Amino acid sequence: MDLQALSDFNLVATHGGIGRASRVSDRSKATLSRKVAELERSLGVRLIERGAQGLRLTEEGRALRERTCGPLDEIAEAREAVVLGASIPRGRLRVSVPVVIAHMAFGRIGARFALAYPEVQLEIVAEDRKVDPVEDDYDLVIRVDPAPDDRLVGRRFLNDERLIVAPPDLPRAARHSAAVGELAVRAVVLTTTPADIIWQLRGDPGPDIVVRPEPVLRLSSLLMVRDAVLAGTGAAVLPKLLVADDVAAGRLALWGPVSEPPVELWALQSSRRLVGAKVRAFLDVVEKSFPDRAFMPPA
Repeated sequence: MDLQALSDFNLVATHGGIGRASRVSDRSKATLSRKVAELERSLGVRLIERGAQGLRLTEEGRALRERTCGPLDEIAEAREAVVLGASIPRGRLRVSVPVVIAHMAFGRIGARFALAYPEVQLEIVAEDRKVDPVEDDYDLVIRVDPAPDDRLVGRRFLNDERLIVAPPDLPRAARHSAAVGELAVRAVVLTTTPADIIWQLRGDPGPDIVVRPEPVLRLSSLLMVRDAVLAGTGAAVLPKLLVADDVAAGRLALWGPVSEPPVELWALQSSRRLVGAKVRAFLDVVEKSFPDRAFMPPA
């Protein structure tokens, strides 16, 4: 099979048309059309239907793209590593990041990277859906406490605590409940929080303290929860990454960490792909952006 023809077919399939593929790749429309036609003749099947509304992949075309786009990316990355000596980051780099983490840190991280590596076209997408790096065409995905997955490899770049924080004028001993050693407090929680939730405030020193939140407001995002606590509504459990600056500035009172394992943040990529220069460079910028936030070396 002609690898150039296969690469041209995938280029056309990815961008949804010969014209767009031509603009992205600087290859002529005539050349792309001819290469796709040659590939169809060599395989004896129609890969693309050409109609008045544009191009559409046939069933055979979709199957071919799904089976070959990953290996072709690996070949391109291998060529880049050989030709450039794996030392010059360049080309497109797409990263998926959870919304809260993206808003808190990855705007600045993206800016640092773009200034340091102008030959890389970086795209950071803030989204909370669980994307597939290959199917959704991402070089890296940032995940919180990811489950083991043989299809993904990567590194842990941050351990983050979950903290109980409150408005500065909300007394820590807001109201003792009848149960010994327990504390009840008005609280802001996520909409998914169970009605019988309790918080275990880590005793330092001494035993843990049971905190029973009395929700006065339920919100669907951690960013809204933080804003409600800043407005004086009640206490909340929030990631340190999200509230560290507000605690340091005195806008929020820190009651302490909850007695739970730390939250792990990982940068992952498909195990089928080589770690290219642009990915390594981006990971270096990410790690250097968290020098004082319980950074952990690769597991």
